Amino acid sequence: MRASCEFYLATTGRSVFRRLAGLIALALLGTLAAMCAEPALNVSLNTSKAGPRSVESQTEKVILRDYKFAWSNLGQAMESNSTASISGLFAGTANAWLTSAVATQRRNRLTSRYSNQNHKVDAVFYAPEGDVIELHDTAEYDLQILDGGKTIHDEHVVAHYVVLMTPGADRWVVRQLQAVPQF
Repeated sequence: MRASCEFYLATTGRSVFRRLAGLIALALLGTLAAMCAEPALNVSLNTSKAGPRSVESQTEKVILRDYKFAWSNLGQAMESNSTASISGLFAGTANAWLTSAVATQRRNRLTSRYSNQNHKVDAVFYAPEGDVIELHDTAEYDLQILDGGKTIHDEHVVAHYVVLMTPGADRWVVRQLQAVPQF
């Protein structure tokens, strides 16, 4: 009896181990696939010219993280025609613009895809109270406009944006994202 119990535990243990190893492998493959499927998004932030207050290193890291996250989710919103992914990342006029852009696309049965994004961002103003930062973003990306699954427009874009961000409860929020011809 004891020998059969040991055999059962040994074989069951191996079976559980194999299943667990298989699940871990699937999870890793899924993560790698998601990383490969996500379009490139590079953001660099220069805060050396910000004033009148200098930007603390921790604040710089958080702004960089949140700005990159906002652009990633903006791209997802435009590709999926849903604003669910932008919840809390945009506010004020930036949120109104993005919500309107998604609604217009949906109404026209179009989608947009932003890929190979590179953002060179300069902080030009940081309020003395630390409650607003103005950024100038020179963005380069590939833009595709699709009708169903068919690409109807494809271009490489170089655009300039004036961005205002303010701190929220748990992140910095994009309040204004205004395209301008140049800085």
